[in-house]
Amino acid sequence: MINVLFAAGDANWADYQLHLAAAFERQGLVVNLQTSLAPDQTDYIIYAPSSRLLDFAPYTRCKAVLSLWAGVEKIVTNTSLTQPLCRMVDPGLTQGMVEWVTGHAFRYHLGIDANLEAQDGKWIRSVPPLASQRSVTVLGLGALGAACATSLARLGFQVTGWSRRPKQIKGVTCHAGPDGLTKALRSAEILVLLLPNTAETTNTLNADTLAALPEGAFILNPGRGTLIDDDALISALDSGQVAHATLDVFREEPLPKTHPYWAHPKVTVTPHIAAETRPGTASEVIAENIRRGESGEPFLHLVDRANGY
Repeated sequence: MINVLFAAGDANWADYQLHLAAAFERQGLVVNLQTSLAPDQTDYIIYAPSSRLLDFAPYTRCKAVLSLWAGVEKIVTNTSLTQPLCRMVDPGLTQGMVEWVTGHAFRYHLGIDANLEAQDGKWIRSVPPLASQRSVTVLGLGALGAACATSLARLGFQVTGWSRRPKQIKGVTCHAGPDGLTKALRSAEILVLLLPNTAETTNTLNADTLAALPEGAFILNPGRGTLIDDDALISALDSGQVAHATLDVFREEPLPKTHPYWAHPKVTVTPHIAAETRPGTASEVIAENIRRGESGEPFLHLVDRANGY
């Protein structure tokens, strides 16, 4: 019997209980899944920041902490957490992100907003370029960034990607490091932010990097609110350096009603819906990692503590 503690909040328990049980059964795992277990009896912890669990030190038997969230910034710095930590890379979450990014990229590419605003009875034809004539840059080439970059490249866009360390993705021009960031930004007619939230990525978009973009660039941020210096972005929108920004994530959520983004004519706010962990597919990822732990195989999506993701 494998004892698994579900330390992810009451609301998540209602969503996940049956999905996890079914996933464990499909893996042939005999699991005792509980919302309360003695630390010395716990083999694995399924975790979300909504949990009241803060001290992992007593869980000396625990083989891994399995996060239900893709972002682990709220747990990775916990000094009591010495067990292996796995972040969530969920096929449903990935597909949702690809659909959000692709949809909004095409919205900008085709000029859909401008066409809607121009419906005043005047027959003015404005033909958009083909995707092959449009440059899109994706900052962050992890699982989500790579999936979005690949999808956009398959649709014909000229796609550039940037990451801290060198990567290779078919159909994508990849840059890395500080010099590579400037190169990636210079071609970004549409810029997609999918970097993790770390000290190194805070304010990646600031006055200097925004100035490196082509004039009239469009910005999509489904990554992390901390990636953008909000004041610098508003200034760039006001000057025309940035034509429009669609933002799904913010430093404070829900976004306060008084925040200038709500009223800005060049900002579209979406309420953190670009990608959501789906209980059905996420449960399969959790079950597979427990199977791996029991078989002595490497865990999937193991967090690098030094890098924070």
